[in-house]
This record gives sequence, structure tokens and C-alpha cells, in this order.
Amino acid sequence: MRASLQQRFSAWARARQTRHEGTVTLTQRSVYIIPTRRGFAFAGALVVMLLGDINYVLGLGYVLTFLLASMGLMSMLHAVRNMLRLEIRAGRTEPVFTGDMAEFRFHLHNPRPLARHGLHLRDEHGHHTEFDLPANQTLEVGLPVPATQRGWLATGRLTLYTEFPLGLFYAWSYIYFDTRVLVYPRPAPAARLPAAGGPSGSGTVNVAGDEDFTGLRSYAAGDTPQRIAWKALAREQGLQVKQFNAVQGNELWLDWLHAPSEDPEQKLAILARWILDAEARGLTYGLRLPGLELRPASGMAQHDDCLRAIALFGLEAT
Repeated sequence: MRASLQQRFSAWARARQTRHEGTVTLTQRSVYIIPTRRGFAFAGALVVMLLGDINYVLGLGYVLTFLLASMGLMSMLHAVRNMLRLEIRAGRTEPVFTGDMAEFRFHLHNPRPLARHGLHLRDEHGHHTEFDLPANQTLEVGLPVPATQRGWLATGRLTLYTEFPLGLFYAWSYIYFDTRVLVYPRPAPAARLPAAGGPSGSGTVNVAGDEDFTGLRSYAAGDTPQRIAWKALAREQGLQVKQFNAVQGNELWLDWLHAPSEDPEQKLAILARWILDAEARGLTYGLRLPGLELRPASGMAQHDDCLRAIALFGLEAT
């Protein structure tokens, strides 16, 4: 029966709940309160005490009974006051990879000269965090939620609640921010960059230049005297010249068809690894997916665009 009542109330509250934008302020209309199991046990004990006082005409028993009852009523008032006038707004949440913990950030402001104790923030799947909020201060609270699959991860409906001060009453309010975080595919442990960008397979090609020494070769007519290896000539190794290479940039395409796997999710994991490696090397790279092509570029904007594309690949319709 208790579970049925909870489901009916939750459905009623959800029907009248709208998505919040900006800052939410808790008022009497948005804060609910019911006794906890300890509260019901406490009320039952008071009833038994009152019956005993009436039966045995115990004057001090009446004093104790009504004193405890007044404490229970004050506990109810403090539980509601611990929630009223709190101001809540959603913060920014950074993208994460599958398997990591996404931490949704919320900013709570206490405009009153009264500290708030024993506050809890919980989502519909049971992930929660507990905190205290000092008087006249703003606190940033993180709600950790595991990112189990790629795509968008939304907070859904949140519950802010407290059982302060004695645990006899449960006061709560529903909060529904349209907050979500993007979950990228988990990068493959290791995946060599494709060779589409150049012979080295790294999006670069080696050309003759003046940067890196690569060895010696026999002298040919027209070679500059500055390149002659005089030490080799002194060792009677013949007339040789020094060779140098320079690295020249080239466009690297990270193509769905080149990912060495048949599993679509594993292909996305390999593409994620390629994106991270290409960005770490400062390469210019583009991305090709079925039905989508991102032109070659470099920098964090390209990095974010490519990861976003593979995170939402095949999920845009939903």
C-alpha cells in the first residue's frame, strides 16, 4: 500500500511539474513533508504514553508526553524551514567518456542568516550527495552519475530532501532542470593512426630539408660543399654528403571504413583513439562517418566536434 501511494503521489507531482530554467526558489507550495518510519514510531509511542497517563492519572506523565509531542511538532517546523527559500540553479557539466563519472554541478544559495543542515540531492536512479549550506552563502554541489553509454546523459527529475533535525519528518521538493552531458565513446586502448595522410601513417610526409639528420650518401655533382662529411673523408670513407629531412604536414582522414573492426561500437572506440592521438600530435585531421563528413582542421574545436559526432552517431533521431 505504501509503495502504491508513493507511485500515485509521484505521478501527481510529475504531472504538475515543469522544467525549470534559470534559478529555482523553493516556496511553501513546492515543499512537501511526511513523517518518516521513526516519526510514525514516535507518534505511536506518544499515544501509548498518553493512554497510560489517562489510565493511571499521572501528572508528570502528562508533562513528559506533551513535552515530547511539542518537540515533534517543532521538528516538523524546522524540517520545512531547512528547505524554504533555497535558491538553486544548474551549472556547467563537462563531457566525459563512457565508463567515467559525470558530475552534474548545481549552485545552491542560502539567502537567510540560518545555516541549512543535512540536505540531500538525489536523482531517480538513487545517485545522491549530502551537504550542509552555511548562512548567507552559495555552495557548488556535485552530483556524480556513472556514464554507462555514449550519447546524452540527462539528470531527469531530482529530489532535494532533508530529515533534519531529529529524523522524524521527511521534507522534500522536486527539481527538474533540462540539464544533460555528452558522453563520448570510450577510446580503444591502442590503435595506430591510418596511413591515408602520408607514407608514415601519421598524417605527415618526410621531404628533403634542413631539420633532422638521417645519414650519409655518396657525393653527386651539384651537392653543396657545406653538406660534405669531412670527418668521413678524413677516415678514408670516401667523399660523402650529409642528408637531412624536414617534416611536412598533410591532411589526415579518420575514416569509418578504415577502422579495423566489424563491431560498430568498437569502430567508434578506434575513431575516438585516433582523434585523441591526432590532436595530441598537432595534426590536421578530418572525420568521415556514414552520412557525415567533417573537413580537416586542427585545434580543440575540431577535437570537440569530432568527438561529438561519434558520440551521437546513430542516436540523433532519438
